Amino acid sequence: MNRLTRFAKHNSLTLAFGTGFLLTLVGQAVSGHADFNNQLVTDGLHPLGFLQYLATSDFAVDVTENWQSEYLQFFLYVFGTVWLLQRGSPESKELDKAGVESDREQKVGDHAGSDSPRWASDKGWRQTLYSRSLGIVMAVIFTWSWLTQSIAGVAAYNEEHLRQLQAPISWLQYLGSADFWNRTLQNWQSELLAVASMAILSVYLRQRGSPESKPVGAAHTSTGVEG
Repeated sequence: MNRLTRFAKHNSLTLAFGTGFLLTLVGQAVSGHADFNNQLVTDGLHPLGFLQYLATSDFAVDVTENWQSEYLQFFLYVFGTVWLLQRGSPESKELDKAGVESDREQKVGDHAGSDSPRWASDKGWRQTLYSRSLGIVMAVIFTWSWLTQSIAGVAAYNEEHLRQLQAPISWLQYLGSADFWNRTLQNWQSELLAVASMAILSVYLRQRGSPESKPVGAAHTSTGVEG
């Protein structure tokens, strides 16, 4: 097995989903461009070129409103599963392991191994930061994408209102608008439903060979066991 083949095999999950992301993003841009121009023509305006559309607030808000909901899901899931449990689910920790766990269990400080990340063996702020780095990064991306959504959203909202000869609103006014919260909450509710469904359905249903499922023959009450 050559180096390239080995790299592709060892990173196939990220590569497959990353490629899928890029393809669907391009598809969204193409279909969004067509829909946007249809609306412009309906309003008696000239259509935009594809590259011009990619720089519009409409495209930006459509992309970022989905990103922020996805990273909210990951952020809540990463932090929530520290303390919250679901009996029988492989998505949950074992029932007696709620909390941040001991240094020995987490292999930090004096319990770090020779192959542990360097900051895991540190006893100061580096270990504290690194031990929460996944959730922190998810929170930062969520906050950034939600802020970007709000900025692009108010621009798109005002552009539409100006075409209808209505007065624009400020960013703070937009944050309290029905348009902003409708865009936001319709994504949040679907993400939270998906997480809750995965947690409870994985108690009783199986997918052979998947680490997101328990072994096919595992008892329904087995918790924190992956296939």
